[in-house]
Amino acid sequence: MVKRRATRVGEWIIERLIQLSGMLGIILVVLIFLFLLQNSLPIFKERTLGELVFGQRWSPTHGDGQFGMLPLLLGSLYVTVGALVIAVPLALAASVFVAEIAPRRMREFLKPAIELLAAIPSVVFGFLGLLVVGPWIDAHVEIIKVGQFAALGSVMLAFMALPTIVSICEDAFHNVPREIFNSSLALGATRWQTITRALMPAARSGIIAAILLGLGRAIGETMTVLMVTGNAQVIPKGLLGFLKPIRTMTATIAAEMGEAAYGSTHFHTLFTIGLFLFIITFAINTIADVIVRRGEKDIA
Repeated sequence: MVKRRATRVGEWIIERLIQLSGMLGIILVVLIFLFLLQNSLPIFKERTLGELVFGQRWSPTHGDGQFGMLPLLLGSLYVTVGALVIAVPLALAASVFVAEIAPRRMREFLKPAIELLAAIPSVVFGFLGLLVVGPWIDAHVEIIKVGQFAALGSVMLAFMALPTIVSICEDAFHNVPREIFNSSLALGATRWQTITRALMPAARSGIIAAILLGLGRAIGETMTVLMVTGNAQVIPKGLLGFLKPIRTMTATIAAEMGEAAYGSTHFHTLFTIGLFLFIITFAINTIADVIVRRGEKDIA
């Protein structure tokens, strides 16, 4: 009787601790949002939202300062979209191979090896891009005239987003009832047809969620893009924009926050960029969570 009561007390304590951890996580997110909002609001007394978002020049030291975020927004968009174009096909192929094709012993080695990429510091990827990948591309691709450009940032971010996308896609494949796979094979479909026409459509929600989370991982990266994209505050145009230097929102905050005078227009504008990034990543993660939950209900 005493042992059972002690077990119940222990379970109650653990449940309360889990609830407290969850509440603390929510409180911290709210506090971060309020902190960013508090330091962002003063800029709207001097600039309108339209001037900030659609302004085409970022030059904090020019006269009273020009704080057009459009070059930074487009720079982040270029690098992130390019990273997804590279990462998504590679991640889908890797997750299918690990989940359905690789032998068990190879799978036990490959999955931790892929996930280890997430443990590599972003500054290491930046050095690799700056000292190895960038010079190699510059030497072998004639149309590229500079060693730091948007596509190089996309390549490095793609490898950084791979572990997130591969891990979630593989989990999505494992969550699909095995009866779907076996029924397809029993009807005469080949293994490849079963994977592409039965397994992947059934895991569609998980794949979409993985891509969105990879998007959030890429758009929030700082050090790598700061080191390899050239940091030119220009508006990229067309596909050639991938071959020219650009600047992202995260790189701007990292490069200029230490130089901005406290309480200045420049200071509050950098916090506004951080607020935009917070809202974007929060929305992406929320959408991914909703998609995952709907997919679990559909499978159930």
